[in-house]
Amino acid sequence: MKFKLFKDRKGKADQAKNNKFVKLGREIYVAARKGGPNPEANYALKTAIANARAEQMPMDNIERAIKKAAGAGEAEDYEEIIYEGYGPGGVAIMVKCLTDNRNRTAADVRAVFNKRGGNMGESGCVAYMFDEKGLLVIDREKHEADEDTMMMQALEAGAEDIIVNEESFEVLTHPHDFEKVKSALEAEGYDFSSAAVRWLPQNTIKVEGDNADKLMKMLDAFEDNDDVQDVFANFEISEEEMAKLG
Repeated sequence: MKFKLFKDRKGKADQAKNNKFVKLGREIYVAARKGGPNPEANYALKTAIANARAEQMPMDNIERAIKKAAGAGEAEDYEEIIYEGYGPGGVAIMVKCLTDNRNRTAADVRAVFNKRGGNMGESGCVAYMFDEKGLLVIDREKHEADEDTMMMQALEAGAEDIIVNEESFEVLTHPHDFEKVKSALEAEGYDFSSAAVRWLPQNTIKVEGDNADKLMKMLDAFEDNDDVQDVFANFEISEEEMAKLG
């Protein structure tokens, strides 16, 4: 599965839990500011909380972010920006940010591209190589459903496709159908190890050797930046190559 290696690598990079919690808290804050503090009436907030809990974010942190969003006084104003560019080996990269300072974030993202053997481009320079899709990942160890049952339930809920792996079912939806499909599958008793609208590559580029090393360091540098919420890239690295990187 083309998304798997980067997801696994992200898990290693996210050992710095505080950094991860800052990002999750920001998503919760923005969702609560936009749609109100009640997750039952604010689907974006409900999803952000579920994702935070999946990462073992404490409820205190979650409640603090919601209270901050609902509180009086001057509020922080975050905007979502996606920066695009190329990494080592010609890999196309999209960097999704939530920022309260566009100039700072643009400079930081550009510096990561430049220092790690890549370059930041104009808006739209690589987006055409990706499709925006809802992605719901169901851990097969937690659910007894067989493939046929799972696929029927997901397709009836409105999913576009289901990718079956040894460890998981990956349910793909149109972005506009993401909430509807997620709710329908939750009603069937499923929960998700990951649930988000993501940019998924149409094709992948195989990366090896020095380019693989530089690319991993670039992705780790993006992950270390609090303004960066997610990174999407169209690369593929073999398990043997990943083992060499350590």
